[in-house]
Amino acid sequence: MASVAKIPVIDISDDTQDQAQVAKELVEAAIEHGFIYIKNTGKDIPVEDVDKAFELARKLFKETPIEEKQACTIQKNNRGWSAMHYETLDPKNQRVGDLKEAFNFGEPSPTSPSILQQPLPPSILGDQPFITHFQSLCYRLSLRLNTLLGIGLGVSPPDFFTSAHLRENGASGTILRLLYYPPASSLSDAATEEDVRAGAHSDYGSMTLLFRLKGQAGLEIQTREGEWVPVPVCPEGTESDPAPPVLVNIGDLLSYWTGGLLRSTVHRVVFPGSGGSNGVEGETAEGERYSMAYFCHPVGTTRLEPVPSERVRKYTEEQQKQGKEVINGEKKMLTADEHLHMRLAASYLKLYEDEKKKWEDLKA
Repeated sequence: MASVAKIPVIDISDDTQDQAQVAKELVEAAIEHGFIYIKNTGKDIPVEDVDKAFELARKLFKETPIEEKQACTIQKNNRGWSAMHYETLDPKNQRVGDLKEAFNFGEPSPTSPSILQQPLPPSILGDQPFITHFQSLCYRLSLRLNTLLGIGLGVSPPDFFTSAHLRENGASGTILRLLYYPPASSLSDAATEEDVRAGAHSDYGSMTLLFRLKGQAGLEIQTREGEWVPVPVCPEGTESDPAPPVLVNIGDLLSYWTGGLLRSTVHRVVFPGSGGSNGVEGETAEGERYSMAYFCHPVGTTRLEPVPSERVRKYTEEQQKQGKEVINGEKKMLTADEHLHMRLAASYLKLYEDEKKKWEDLKA
C-alpha cells in the first residue's frame, strides 16, 4: 500500500480571507481528489456538540435494546435503523453485508423544527432537540460549502447550488447518519476480518460531511490508479486543532450535475493491515469504530439540468471531443429524488426488490 491519501486541508472559518481564493482551492480539491479536509476550529461545528453527538451514538448503539431499534428499522424513506449486514454497499464483491450498524435521521418537521418525522427508540426520544440542533449546524456548513463551490465554478447565478438546497424550498433526501462498527474480536463465524466494514462505494448526494474519532482507523479511498490508501483522521498539521477536521467528499449527484467535473471518489471502511494497523501513526482498527455522516441532498424536485458554468460546459465539450462518455448527457432529465432512489435500490437489496426493475429502467 502506498502512503496516506494526500488530501488538501482548507480553512473556511476566517471571514477575512479572500473568499474567491478559498472557493478556488475548494473546487480544485473537489476536481482532483473528490475529498477535502475542512479545518474544524469550532466556529462552524462546536467541538462540544461533536462530542455530544458521539455520546448519543454510543447510547444508541450500545445501550438501546435491540427490540427498540428493530421497531425503527429503516424504510424506503431512508430513515431508521440498519442492522449488521443489512446494507450491502458493494454487492458484486462482498461475501456478506456491511459489518456495521447505522441509524438515519431525516430532516426535522418544517412546522416543528425540534421534532423528527420518524419513529425513534424511547431511549433517545428526549434527545430530539439536540439531534435537530446538530443537523442544523451541519446544514449551515453544507450551505457555505455549496456557496463556495458556486463561486469557484463561476456558476450563474452564484447561489445556484445554495438555493437548490434550502429547506424552505422543499423536502430533500438529506440524512444525518450515526454509524457503529463493532471490533474484529466480536465478529461471528459467518464474518472475518477479510470482509469489509463498509463496502467500496461512492456517496449518493451532493456532498458528505464526515466526523471521525482520533485513533480509529479504517477509511480508505481509491486513487485514480486504482490503489487503496488510508485517510488519516488528523492529517499533518491538524494534530493540535480543537477537533479533527471535517472530511468533506463530493457525492454522485453533484458529480453527475457537473458533468463529471467534480469527482465522486470511491471509498470503503476495512480492517486494515496486520494487527489492525493501517500505517497511520496513532491509528488502529482493532477496536470498535464510530463515525457520523451528514449526507447533503438538494430539494427532491430539483431537476439535475447541466450546471450553468462555463467551466463545466468546456469540460463536457472536451470530453465529447475525446469520445468519452458525458455524464448527465441523457435525454431523460432526472430529479434529485429519482437519482437518490436509484442508488438506494442498489444498496438495500431486500427492501427495494419489488422496485428493482423500475429503477433499472430509469437508469437505462
